[in-house]
Amino acid sequence: MAFGPDGRLYVTAPGLASYDAVYAIDPDGDVEHFFRGLGRPQGLAFDAEGKLYVAACFRGKHGIVRISPDGESAELFVSGNNVVGLCFTRNGEMIVATGDAVYSLNVGIYGTLL
Repeated sequence: MAFGPDGRLYVTAPGLASYDAVYAIDPDGDVEHFFRGLGRPQGLAFDAEGKLYVAACFRGKHGIVRISPDGESAELFVSGNNVVGLCFTRNGEMIVATGDAVYSLNVGIYGTLL
């Protein structure tokens, strides 16, 4: 779960399908699909520009998927197996958790690998 810059709560529920969704829930409790097409989506985090990052499988590749603020496009941002969670620090560092390790990626505050 993660709160987005728009005040909505974004959630996933990893299933066994390869076309799972990220859902957005507004303050009134209304739920909508924000993005579909992820396999086993788990951890979520937003960067300073409002792009959503999700630990998931996308188009057959494992890692962290970056989704545009409007939910219309996505790309594999970082490739890696067993990624289950992530967050950003105030300095823009991305902290990535796998099933057995924690990594720090210097991506800057705007989600660009440095």
